[in-house]
Amino acid sequence: MHVKTYIAKLIDLVELEREAEINAMREEMRRLRGYEREKLGRAILNLNGKVIGEEFGFRLVKYGRKEPFKTEIGVGDLVLISRGNPLMSDLVGTVVEKGNRFIVVALEAVPSWALRNVRIDLYANDITSRRQIENLKNLSKSGIRALKFILSQEKPTKSTSQEFEPFDRNLNPTQRKAISLALGSEDFFLIHGPFGTGKTRTLAELILQEVKRGNKVLATAESNVAVDNLVERLWGKVNLVRLGHPSRVSKHLKESTLAFQVESHERYRRVRELRNKAERLAMMRDQYKKPTPQLRRGLTNKQILKLAEKGRGARGVPAKDVREMAQWITLNEEVQKLYKFAEKIEEEIVKEIVEKADVVLSTNSSAALEFIKDVEFDVAVIDEASQATIPSVLIPIAKANRFVLAGDHKQLPPTILSEEAKELSETLFEKLIELYPDKAKMLEIQYRMNEKLMEFPSREFYNGKIKADEGVKEITLSNLKVREPFFGEPWDSILKRGEPLVFVDTAGRGDKWERQRKGSTSRENPLEALLVKEIVERLLRMGVKEEWIGIITPYDDQVDLIRSLIG
Repeated sequence: MHVKTYIAKLIDLVELEREAEINAMREEMRRLRGYEREKLGRAILNLNGKVIGEEFGFRLVKYGRKEPFKTEIGVGDLVLISRGNPLMSDLVGTVVEKGNRFIVVALEAVPSWALRNVRIDLYANDITSRRQIENLKNLSKSGIRALKFILSQEKPTKSTSQEFEPFDRNLNPTQRKAISLALGSEDFFLIHGPFGTGKTRTLAELILQEVKRGNKVLATAESNVAVDNLVERLWGKVNLVRLGHPSRVSKHLKESTLAFQVESHERYRRVRELRNKAERLAMMRDQYKKPTPQLRRGLTNKQILKLAEKGRGARGVPAKDVREMAQWITLNEEVQKLYKFAEKIEEEIVKEIVEKADVVLSTNSSAALEFIKDVEFDVAVIDEASQATIPSVLIPIAKANRFVLAGDHKQLPPTILSEEAKELSETLFEKLIELYPDKAKMLEIQYRMNEKLMEFPSREFYNGKIKADEGVKEITLSNLKVREPFFGEPWDSILKRGEPLVFVDTAGRGDKWERQRKGSTSRENPLEALLVKEIVERLLRMGVKEEWIGIITPYDDQVDLIRSLIG
């Protein structure tokens, strides 16, 4: 297949998936009443708002109500604000804070209707799709070359080991080998990082080594959480900047964001002064009549100003109104000049920060932002590459001379809603590792779990190559200094401290069956939810800390049921 044909195909697939996502959201909004959507956690009704301040150029509105609410909507989510019918609104904001009776949303502008008796809906946005399509339509040589590799139209060069002095002295041999080969790759390299093998730690070391060699690095991932993990490991060790909406960045990492660094720059004081002056003048301007089409009756700004000088009216517009409109035009020109000047200084600050940074970090999608449009990177390092579609990873790849992908194609691929676009679930990582296995290195030592828990996935998916680090090989609750269970059977057997894996069989129970809520496609199992509650309560009484406990279930309704039981 020709590269151009393949790109056209990818654009079609992205369009299909974009359509499926928007249709799914709109269909649910159309099908369900507001209170039903709130019950599912995807809407909050009967909210009143109040502007509480400004941050990074956005107005912050705190919405609340007397009755508490439970919702899936979280910090960083895009939301749609409406008065009753969300399908009729285009007011979109980003959640920056959430409590059980309030939610704070960052908005570019706040219309007066948006402060009383509104509803907030979780929103599917198409910004990411638009960025992917734009990138595909103008794909750089680097992006085209990556596609030529998977289409077998170009062969990659051999990766050769490079000597390096690690910053992190505790790297294991497979981590060192992966970094060594990645450094010695002229085009691309793949780091295969199964569960708990220290993939992020390996990438952080690789980035530090690239910077040491004088290279400018673009580091990305599909999710904000993964980008934050990289920022956490690199902060204070290199000059870095984190792109993206500040509300989507962990609070303690706000200083890494471009917005924070811009506002902390010595020249930003001048930007504030200019904007404050513009706002004061805008208030003065708004005391005069605005020259709307109805008022100006075809008169141009130039004509209005000339008539005002002569103290005359025209076309049935009284001289008094002409004079007022002239005042509005004069002040508005000054307001616009001030805003443009402020914007120019801000752009210069942004350019300076990005140019000085050794490492720029963002999600794959945010790598399409205007701030780095003309910046050339020596290498793109992309985490979670096996969870990202080809159009997604092509955004950072297109901006660098070479790339390193890290991921695990043995785990779940990207979720694709459209049946017609299922091909998008085949990732670049998976295609490259199948075609060029010698361009990949697997990390083989895991630091997360007891050997017994690791044994099955290692054997079934990784040819038995994964080994447990000595520090976790035999780890159980006994090592965490928790008390022995003291509840009698069956709980003492279920919660036995030295047992890393326990199955609780409910096959003999008459109340074992799952059920579906009315109007829901999800499922729940009351018996199993109750068992989870009982187990968690007893673990806490044994001295296990809340933050040590994770509960996983495949169904949203089961998550909701368990949450309602354990609080």
